[in-house]
Amino acid sequence: MSGYDASATARVVVGVSGSLGSVTALRRAAALARRLGAELWPVLAWEPPGGDSAARRSPAAGLLVDDWQRLAGQRLASVLEEIFGGDTPGVPMHAVIVRGAPGPALVATANRENDVLVVGAGRRGLQRAFSGRVSRHCLAHAVCPVLAVPPSPLESQLLAVHRRNTWHLRMDIRGL
Repeated sequence: MSGYDASATARVVVGVSGSLGSVTALRRAAALARRLGAELWPVLAWEPPGGDSAARRSPAAGLLVDDWQRLAGQRLASVLEEIFGGDTPGVPMHAVIVRGAPGPALVATANRENDVLVVGAGRRGLQRAFSGRVSRHCLAHAVCPVLAVPPSPLESQLLAVHRRNTWHLRMDIRGL
């Protein structure tokens, strides 16, 4: 079996962006890592604004790469602090920042057969066609098992409240 290392420590790799779906996935990944006695590897993938092709065309972008990398690290640290507080998740943790698109970055990080890759499954319903690209990429390309975590019921309730408030705001603006 290529890439298999029986002596390697099991890892639970999880995509983290700060979205509600990724927070739900992070919580599930931490619980899974504790149950398996595995290391937790939260991964935040980042790309330059406009993507790498835009960054290559801009001479100033090369000067900003270190800043973008630092900001990505701060965002990951902020999410981990929000979820775990000052505590540890109860297992060894190795936070990773990867420059690249989220799907390929997660698949490249979870590159061992004994890894488990945890991703948010995206939204349900009509918007599903436009979301979940990362989870679909991971399911199609990963060499390890992939756990696609459905959205928290709280997320759908929050979206419903947001839609309702937006609707009422539009009606107020129009004077209806």
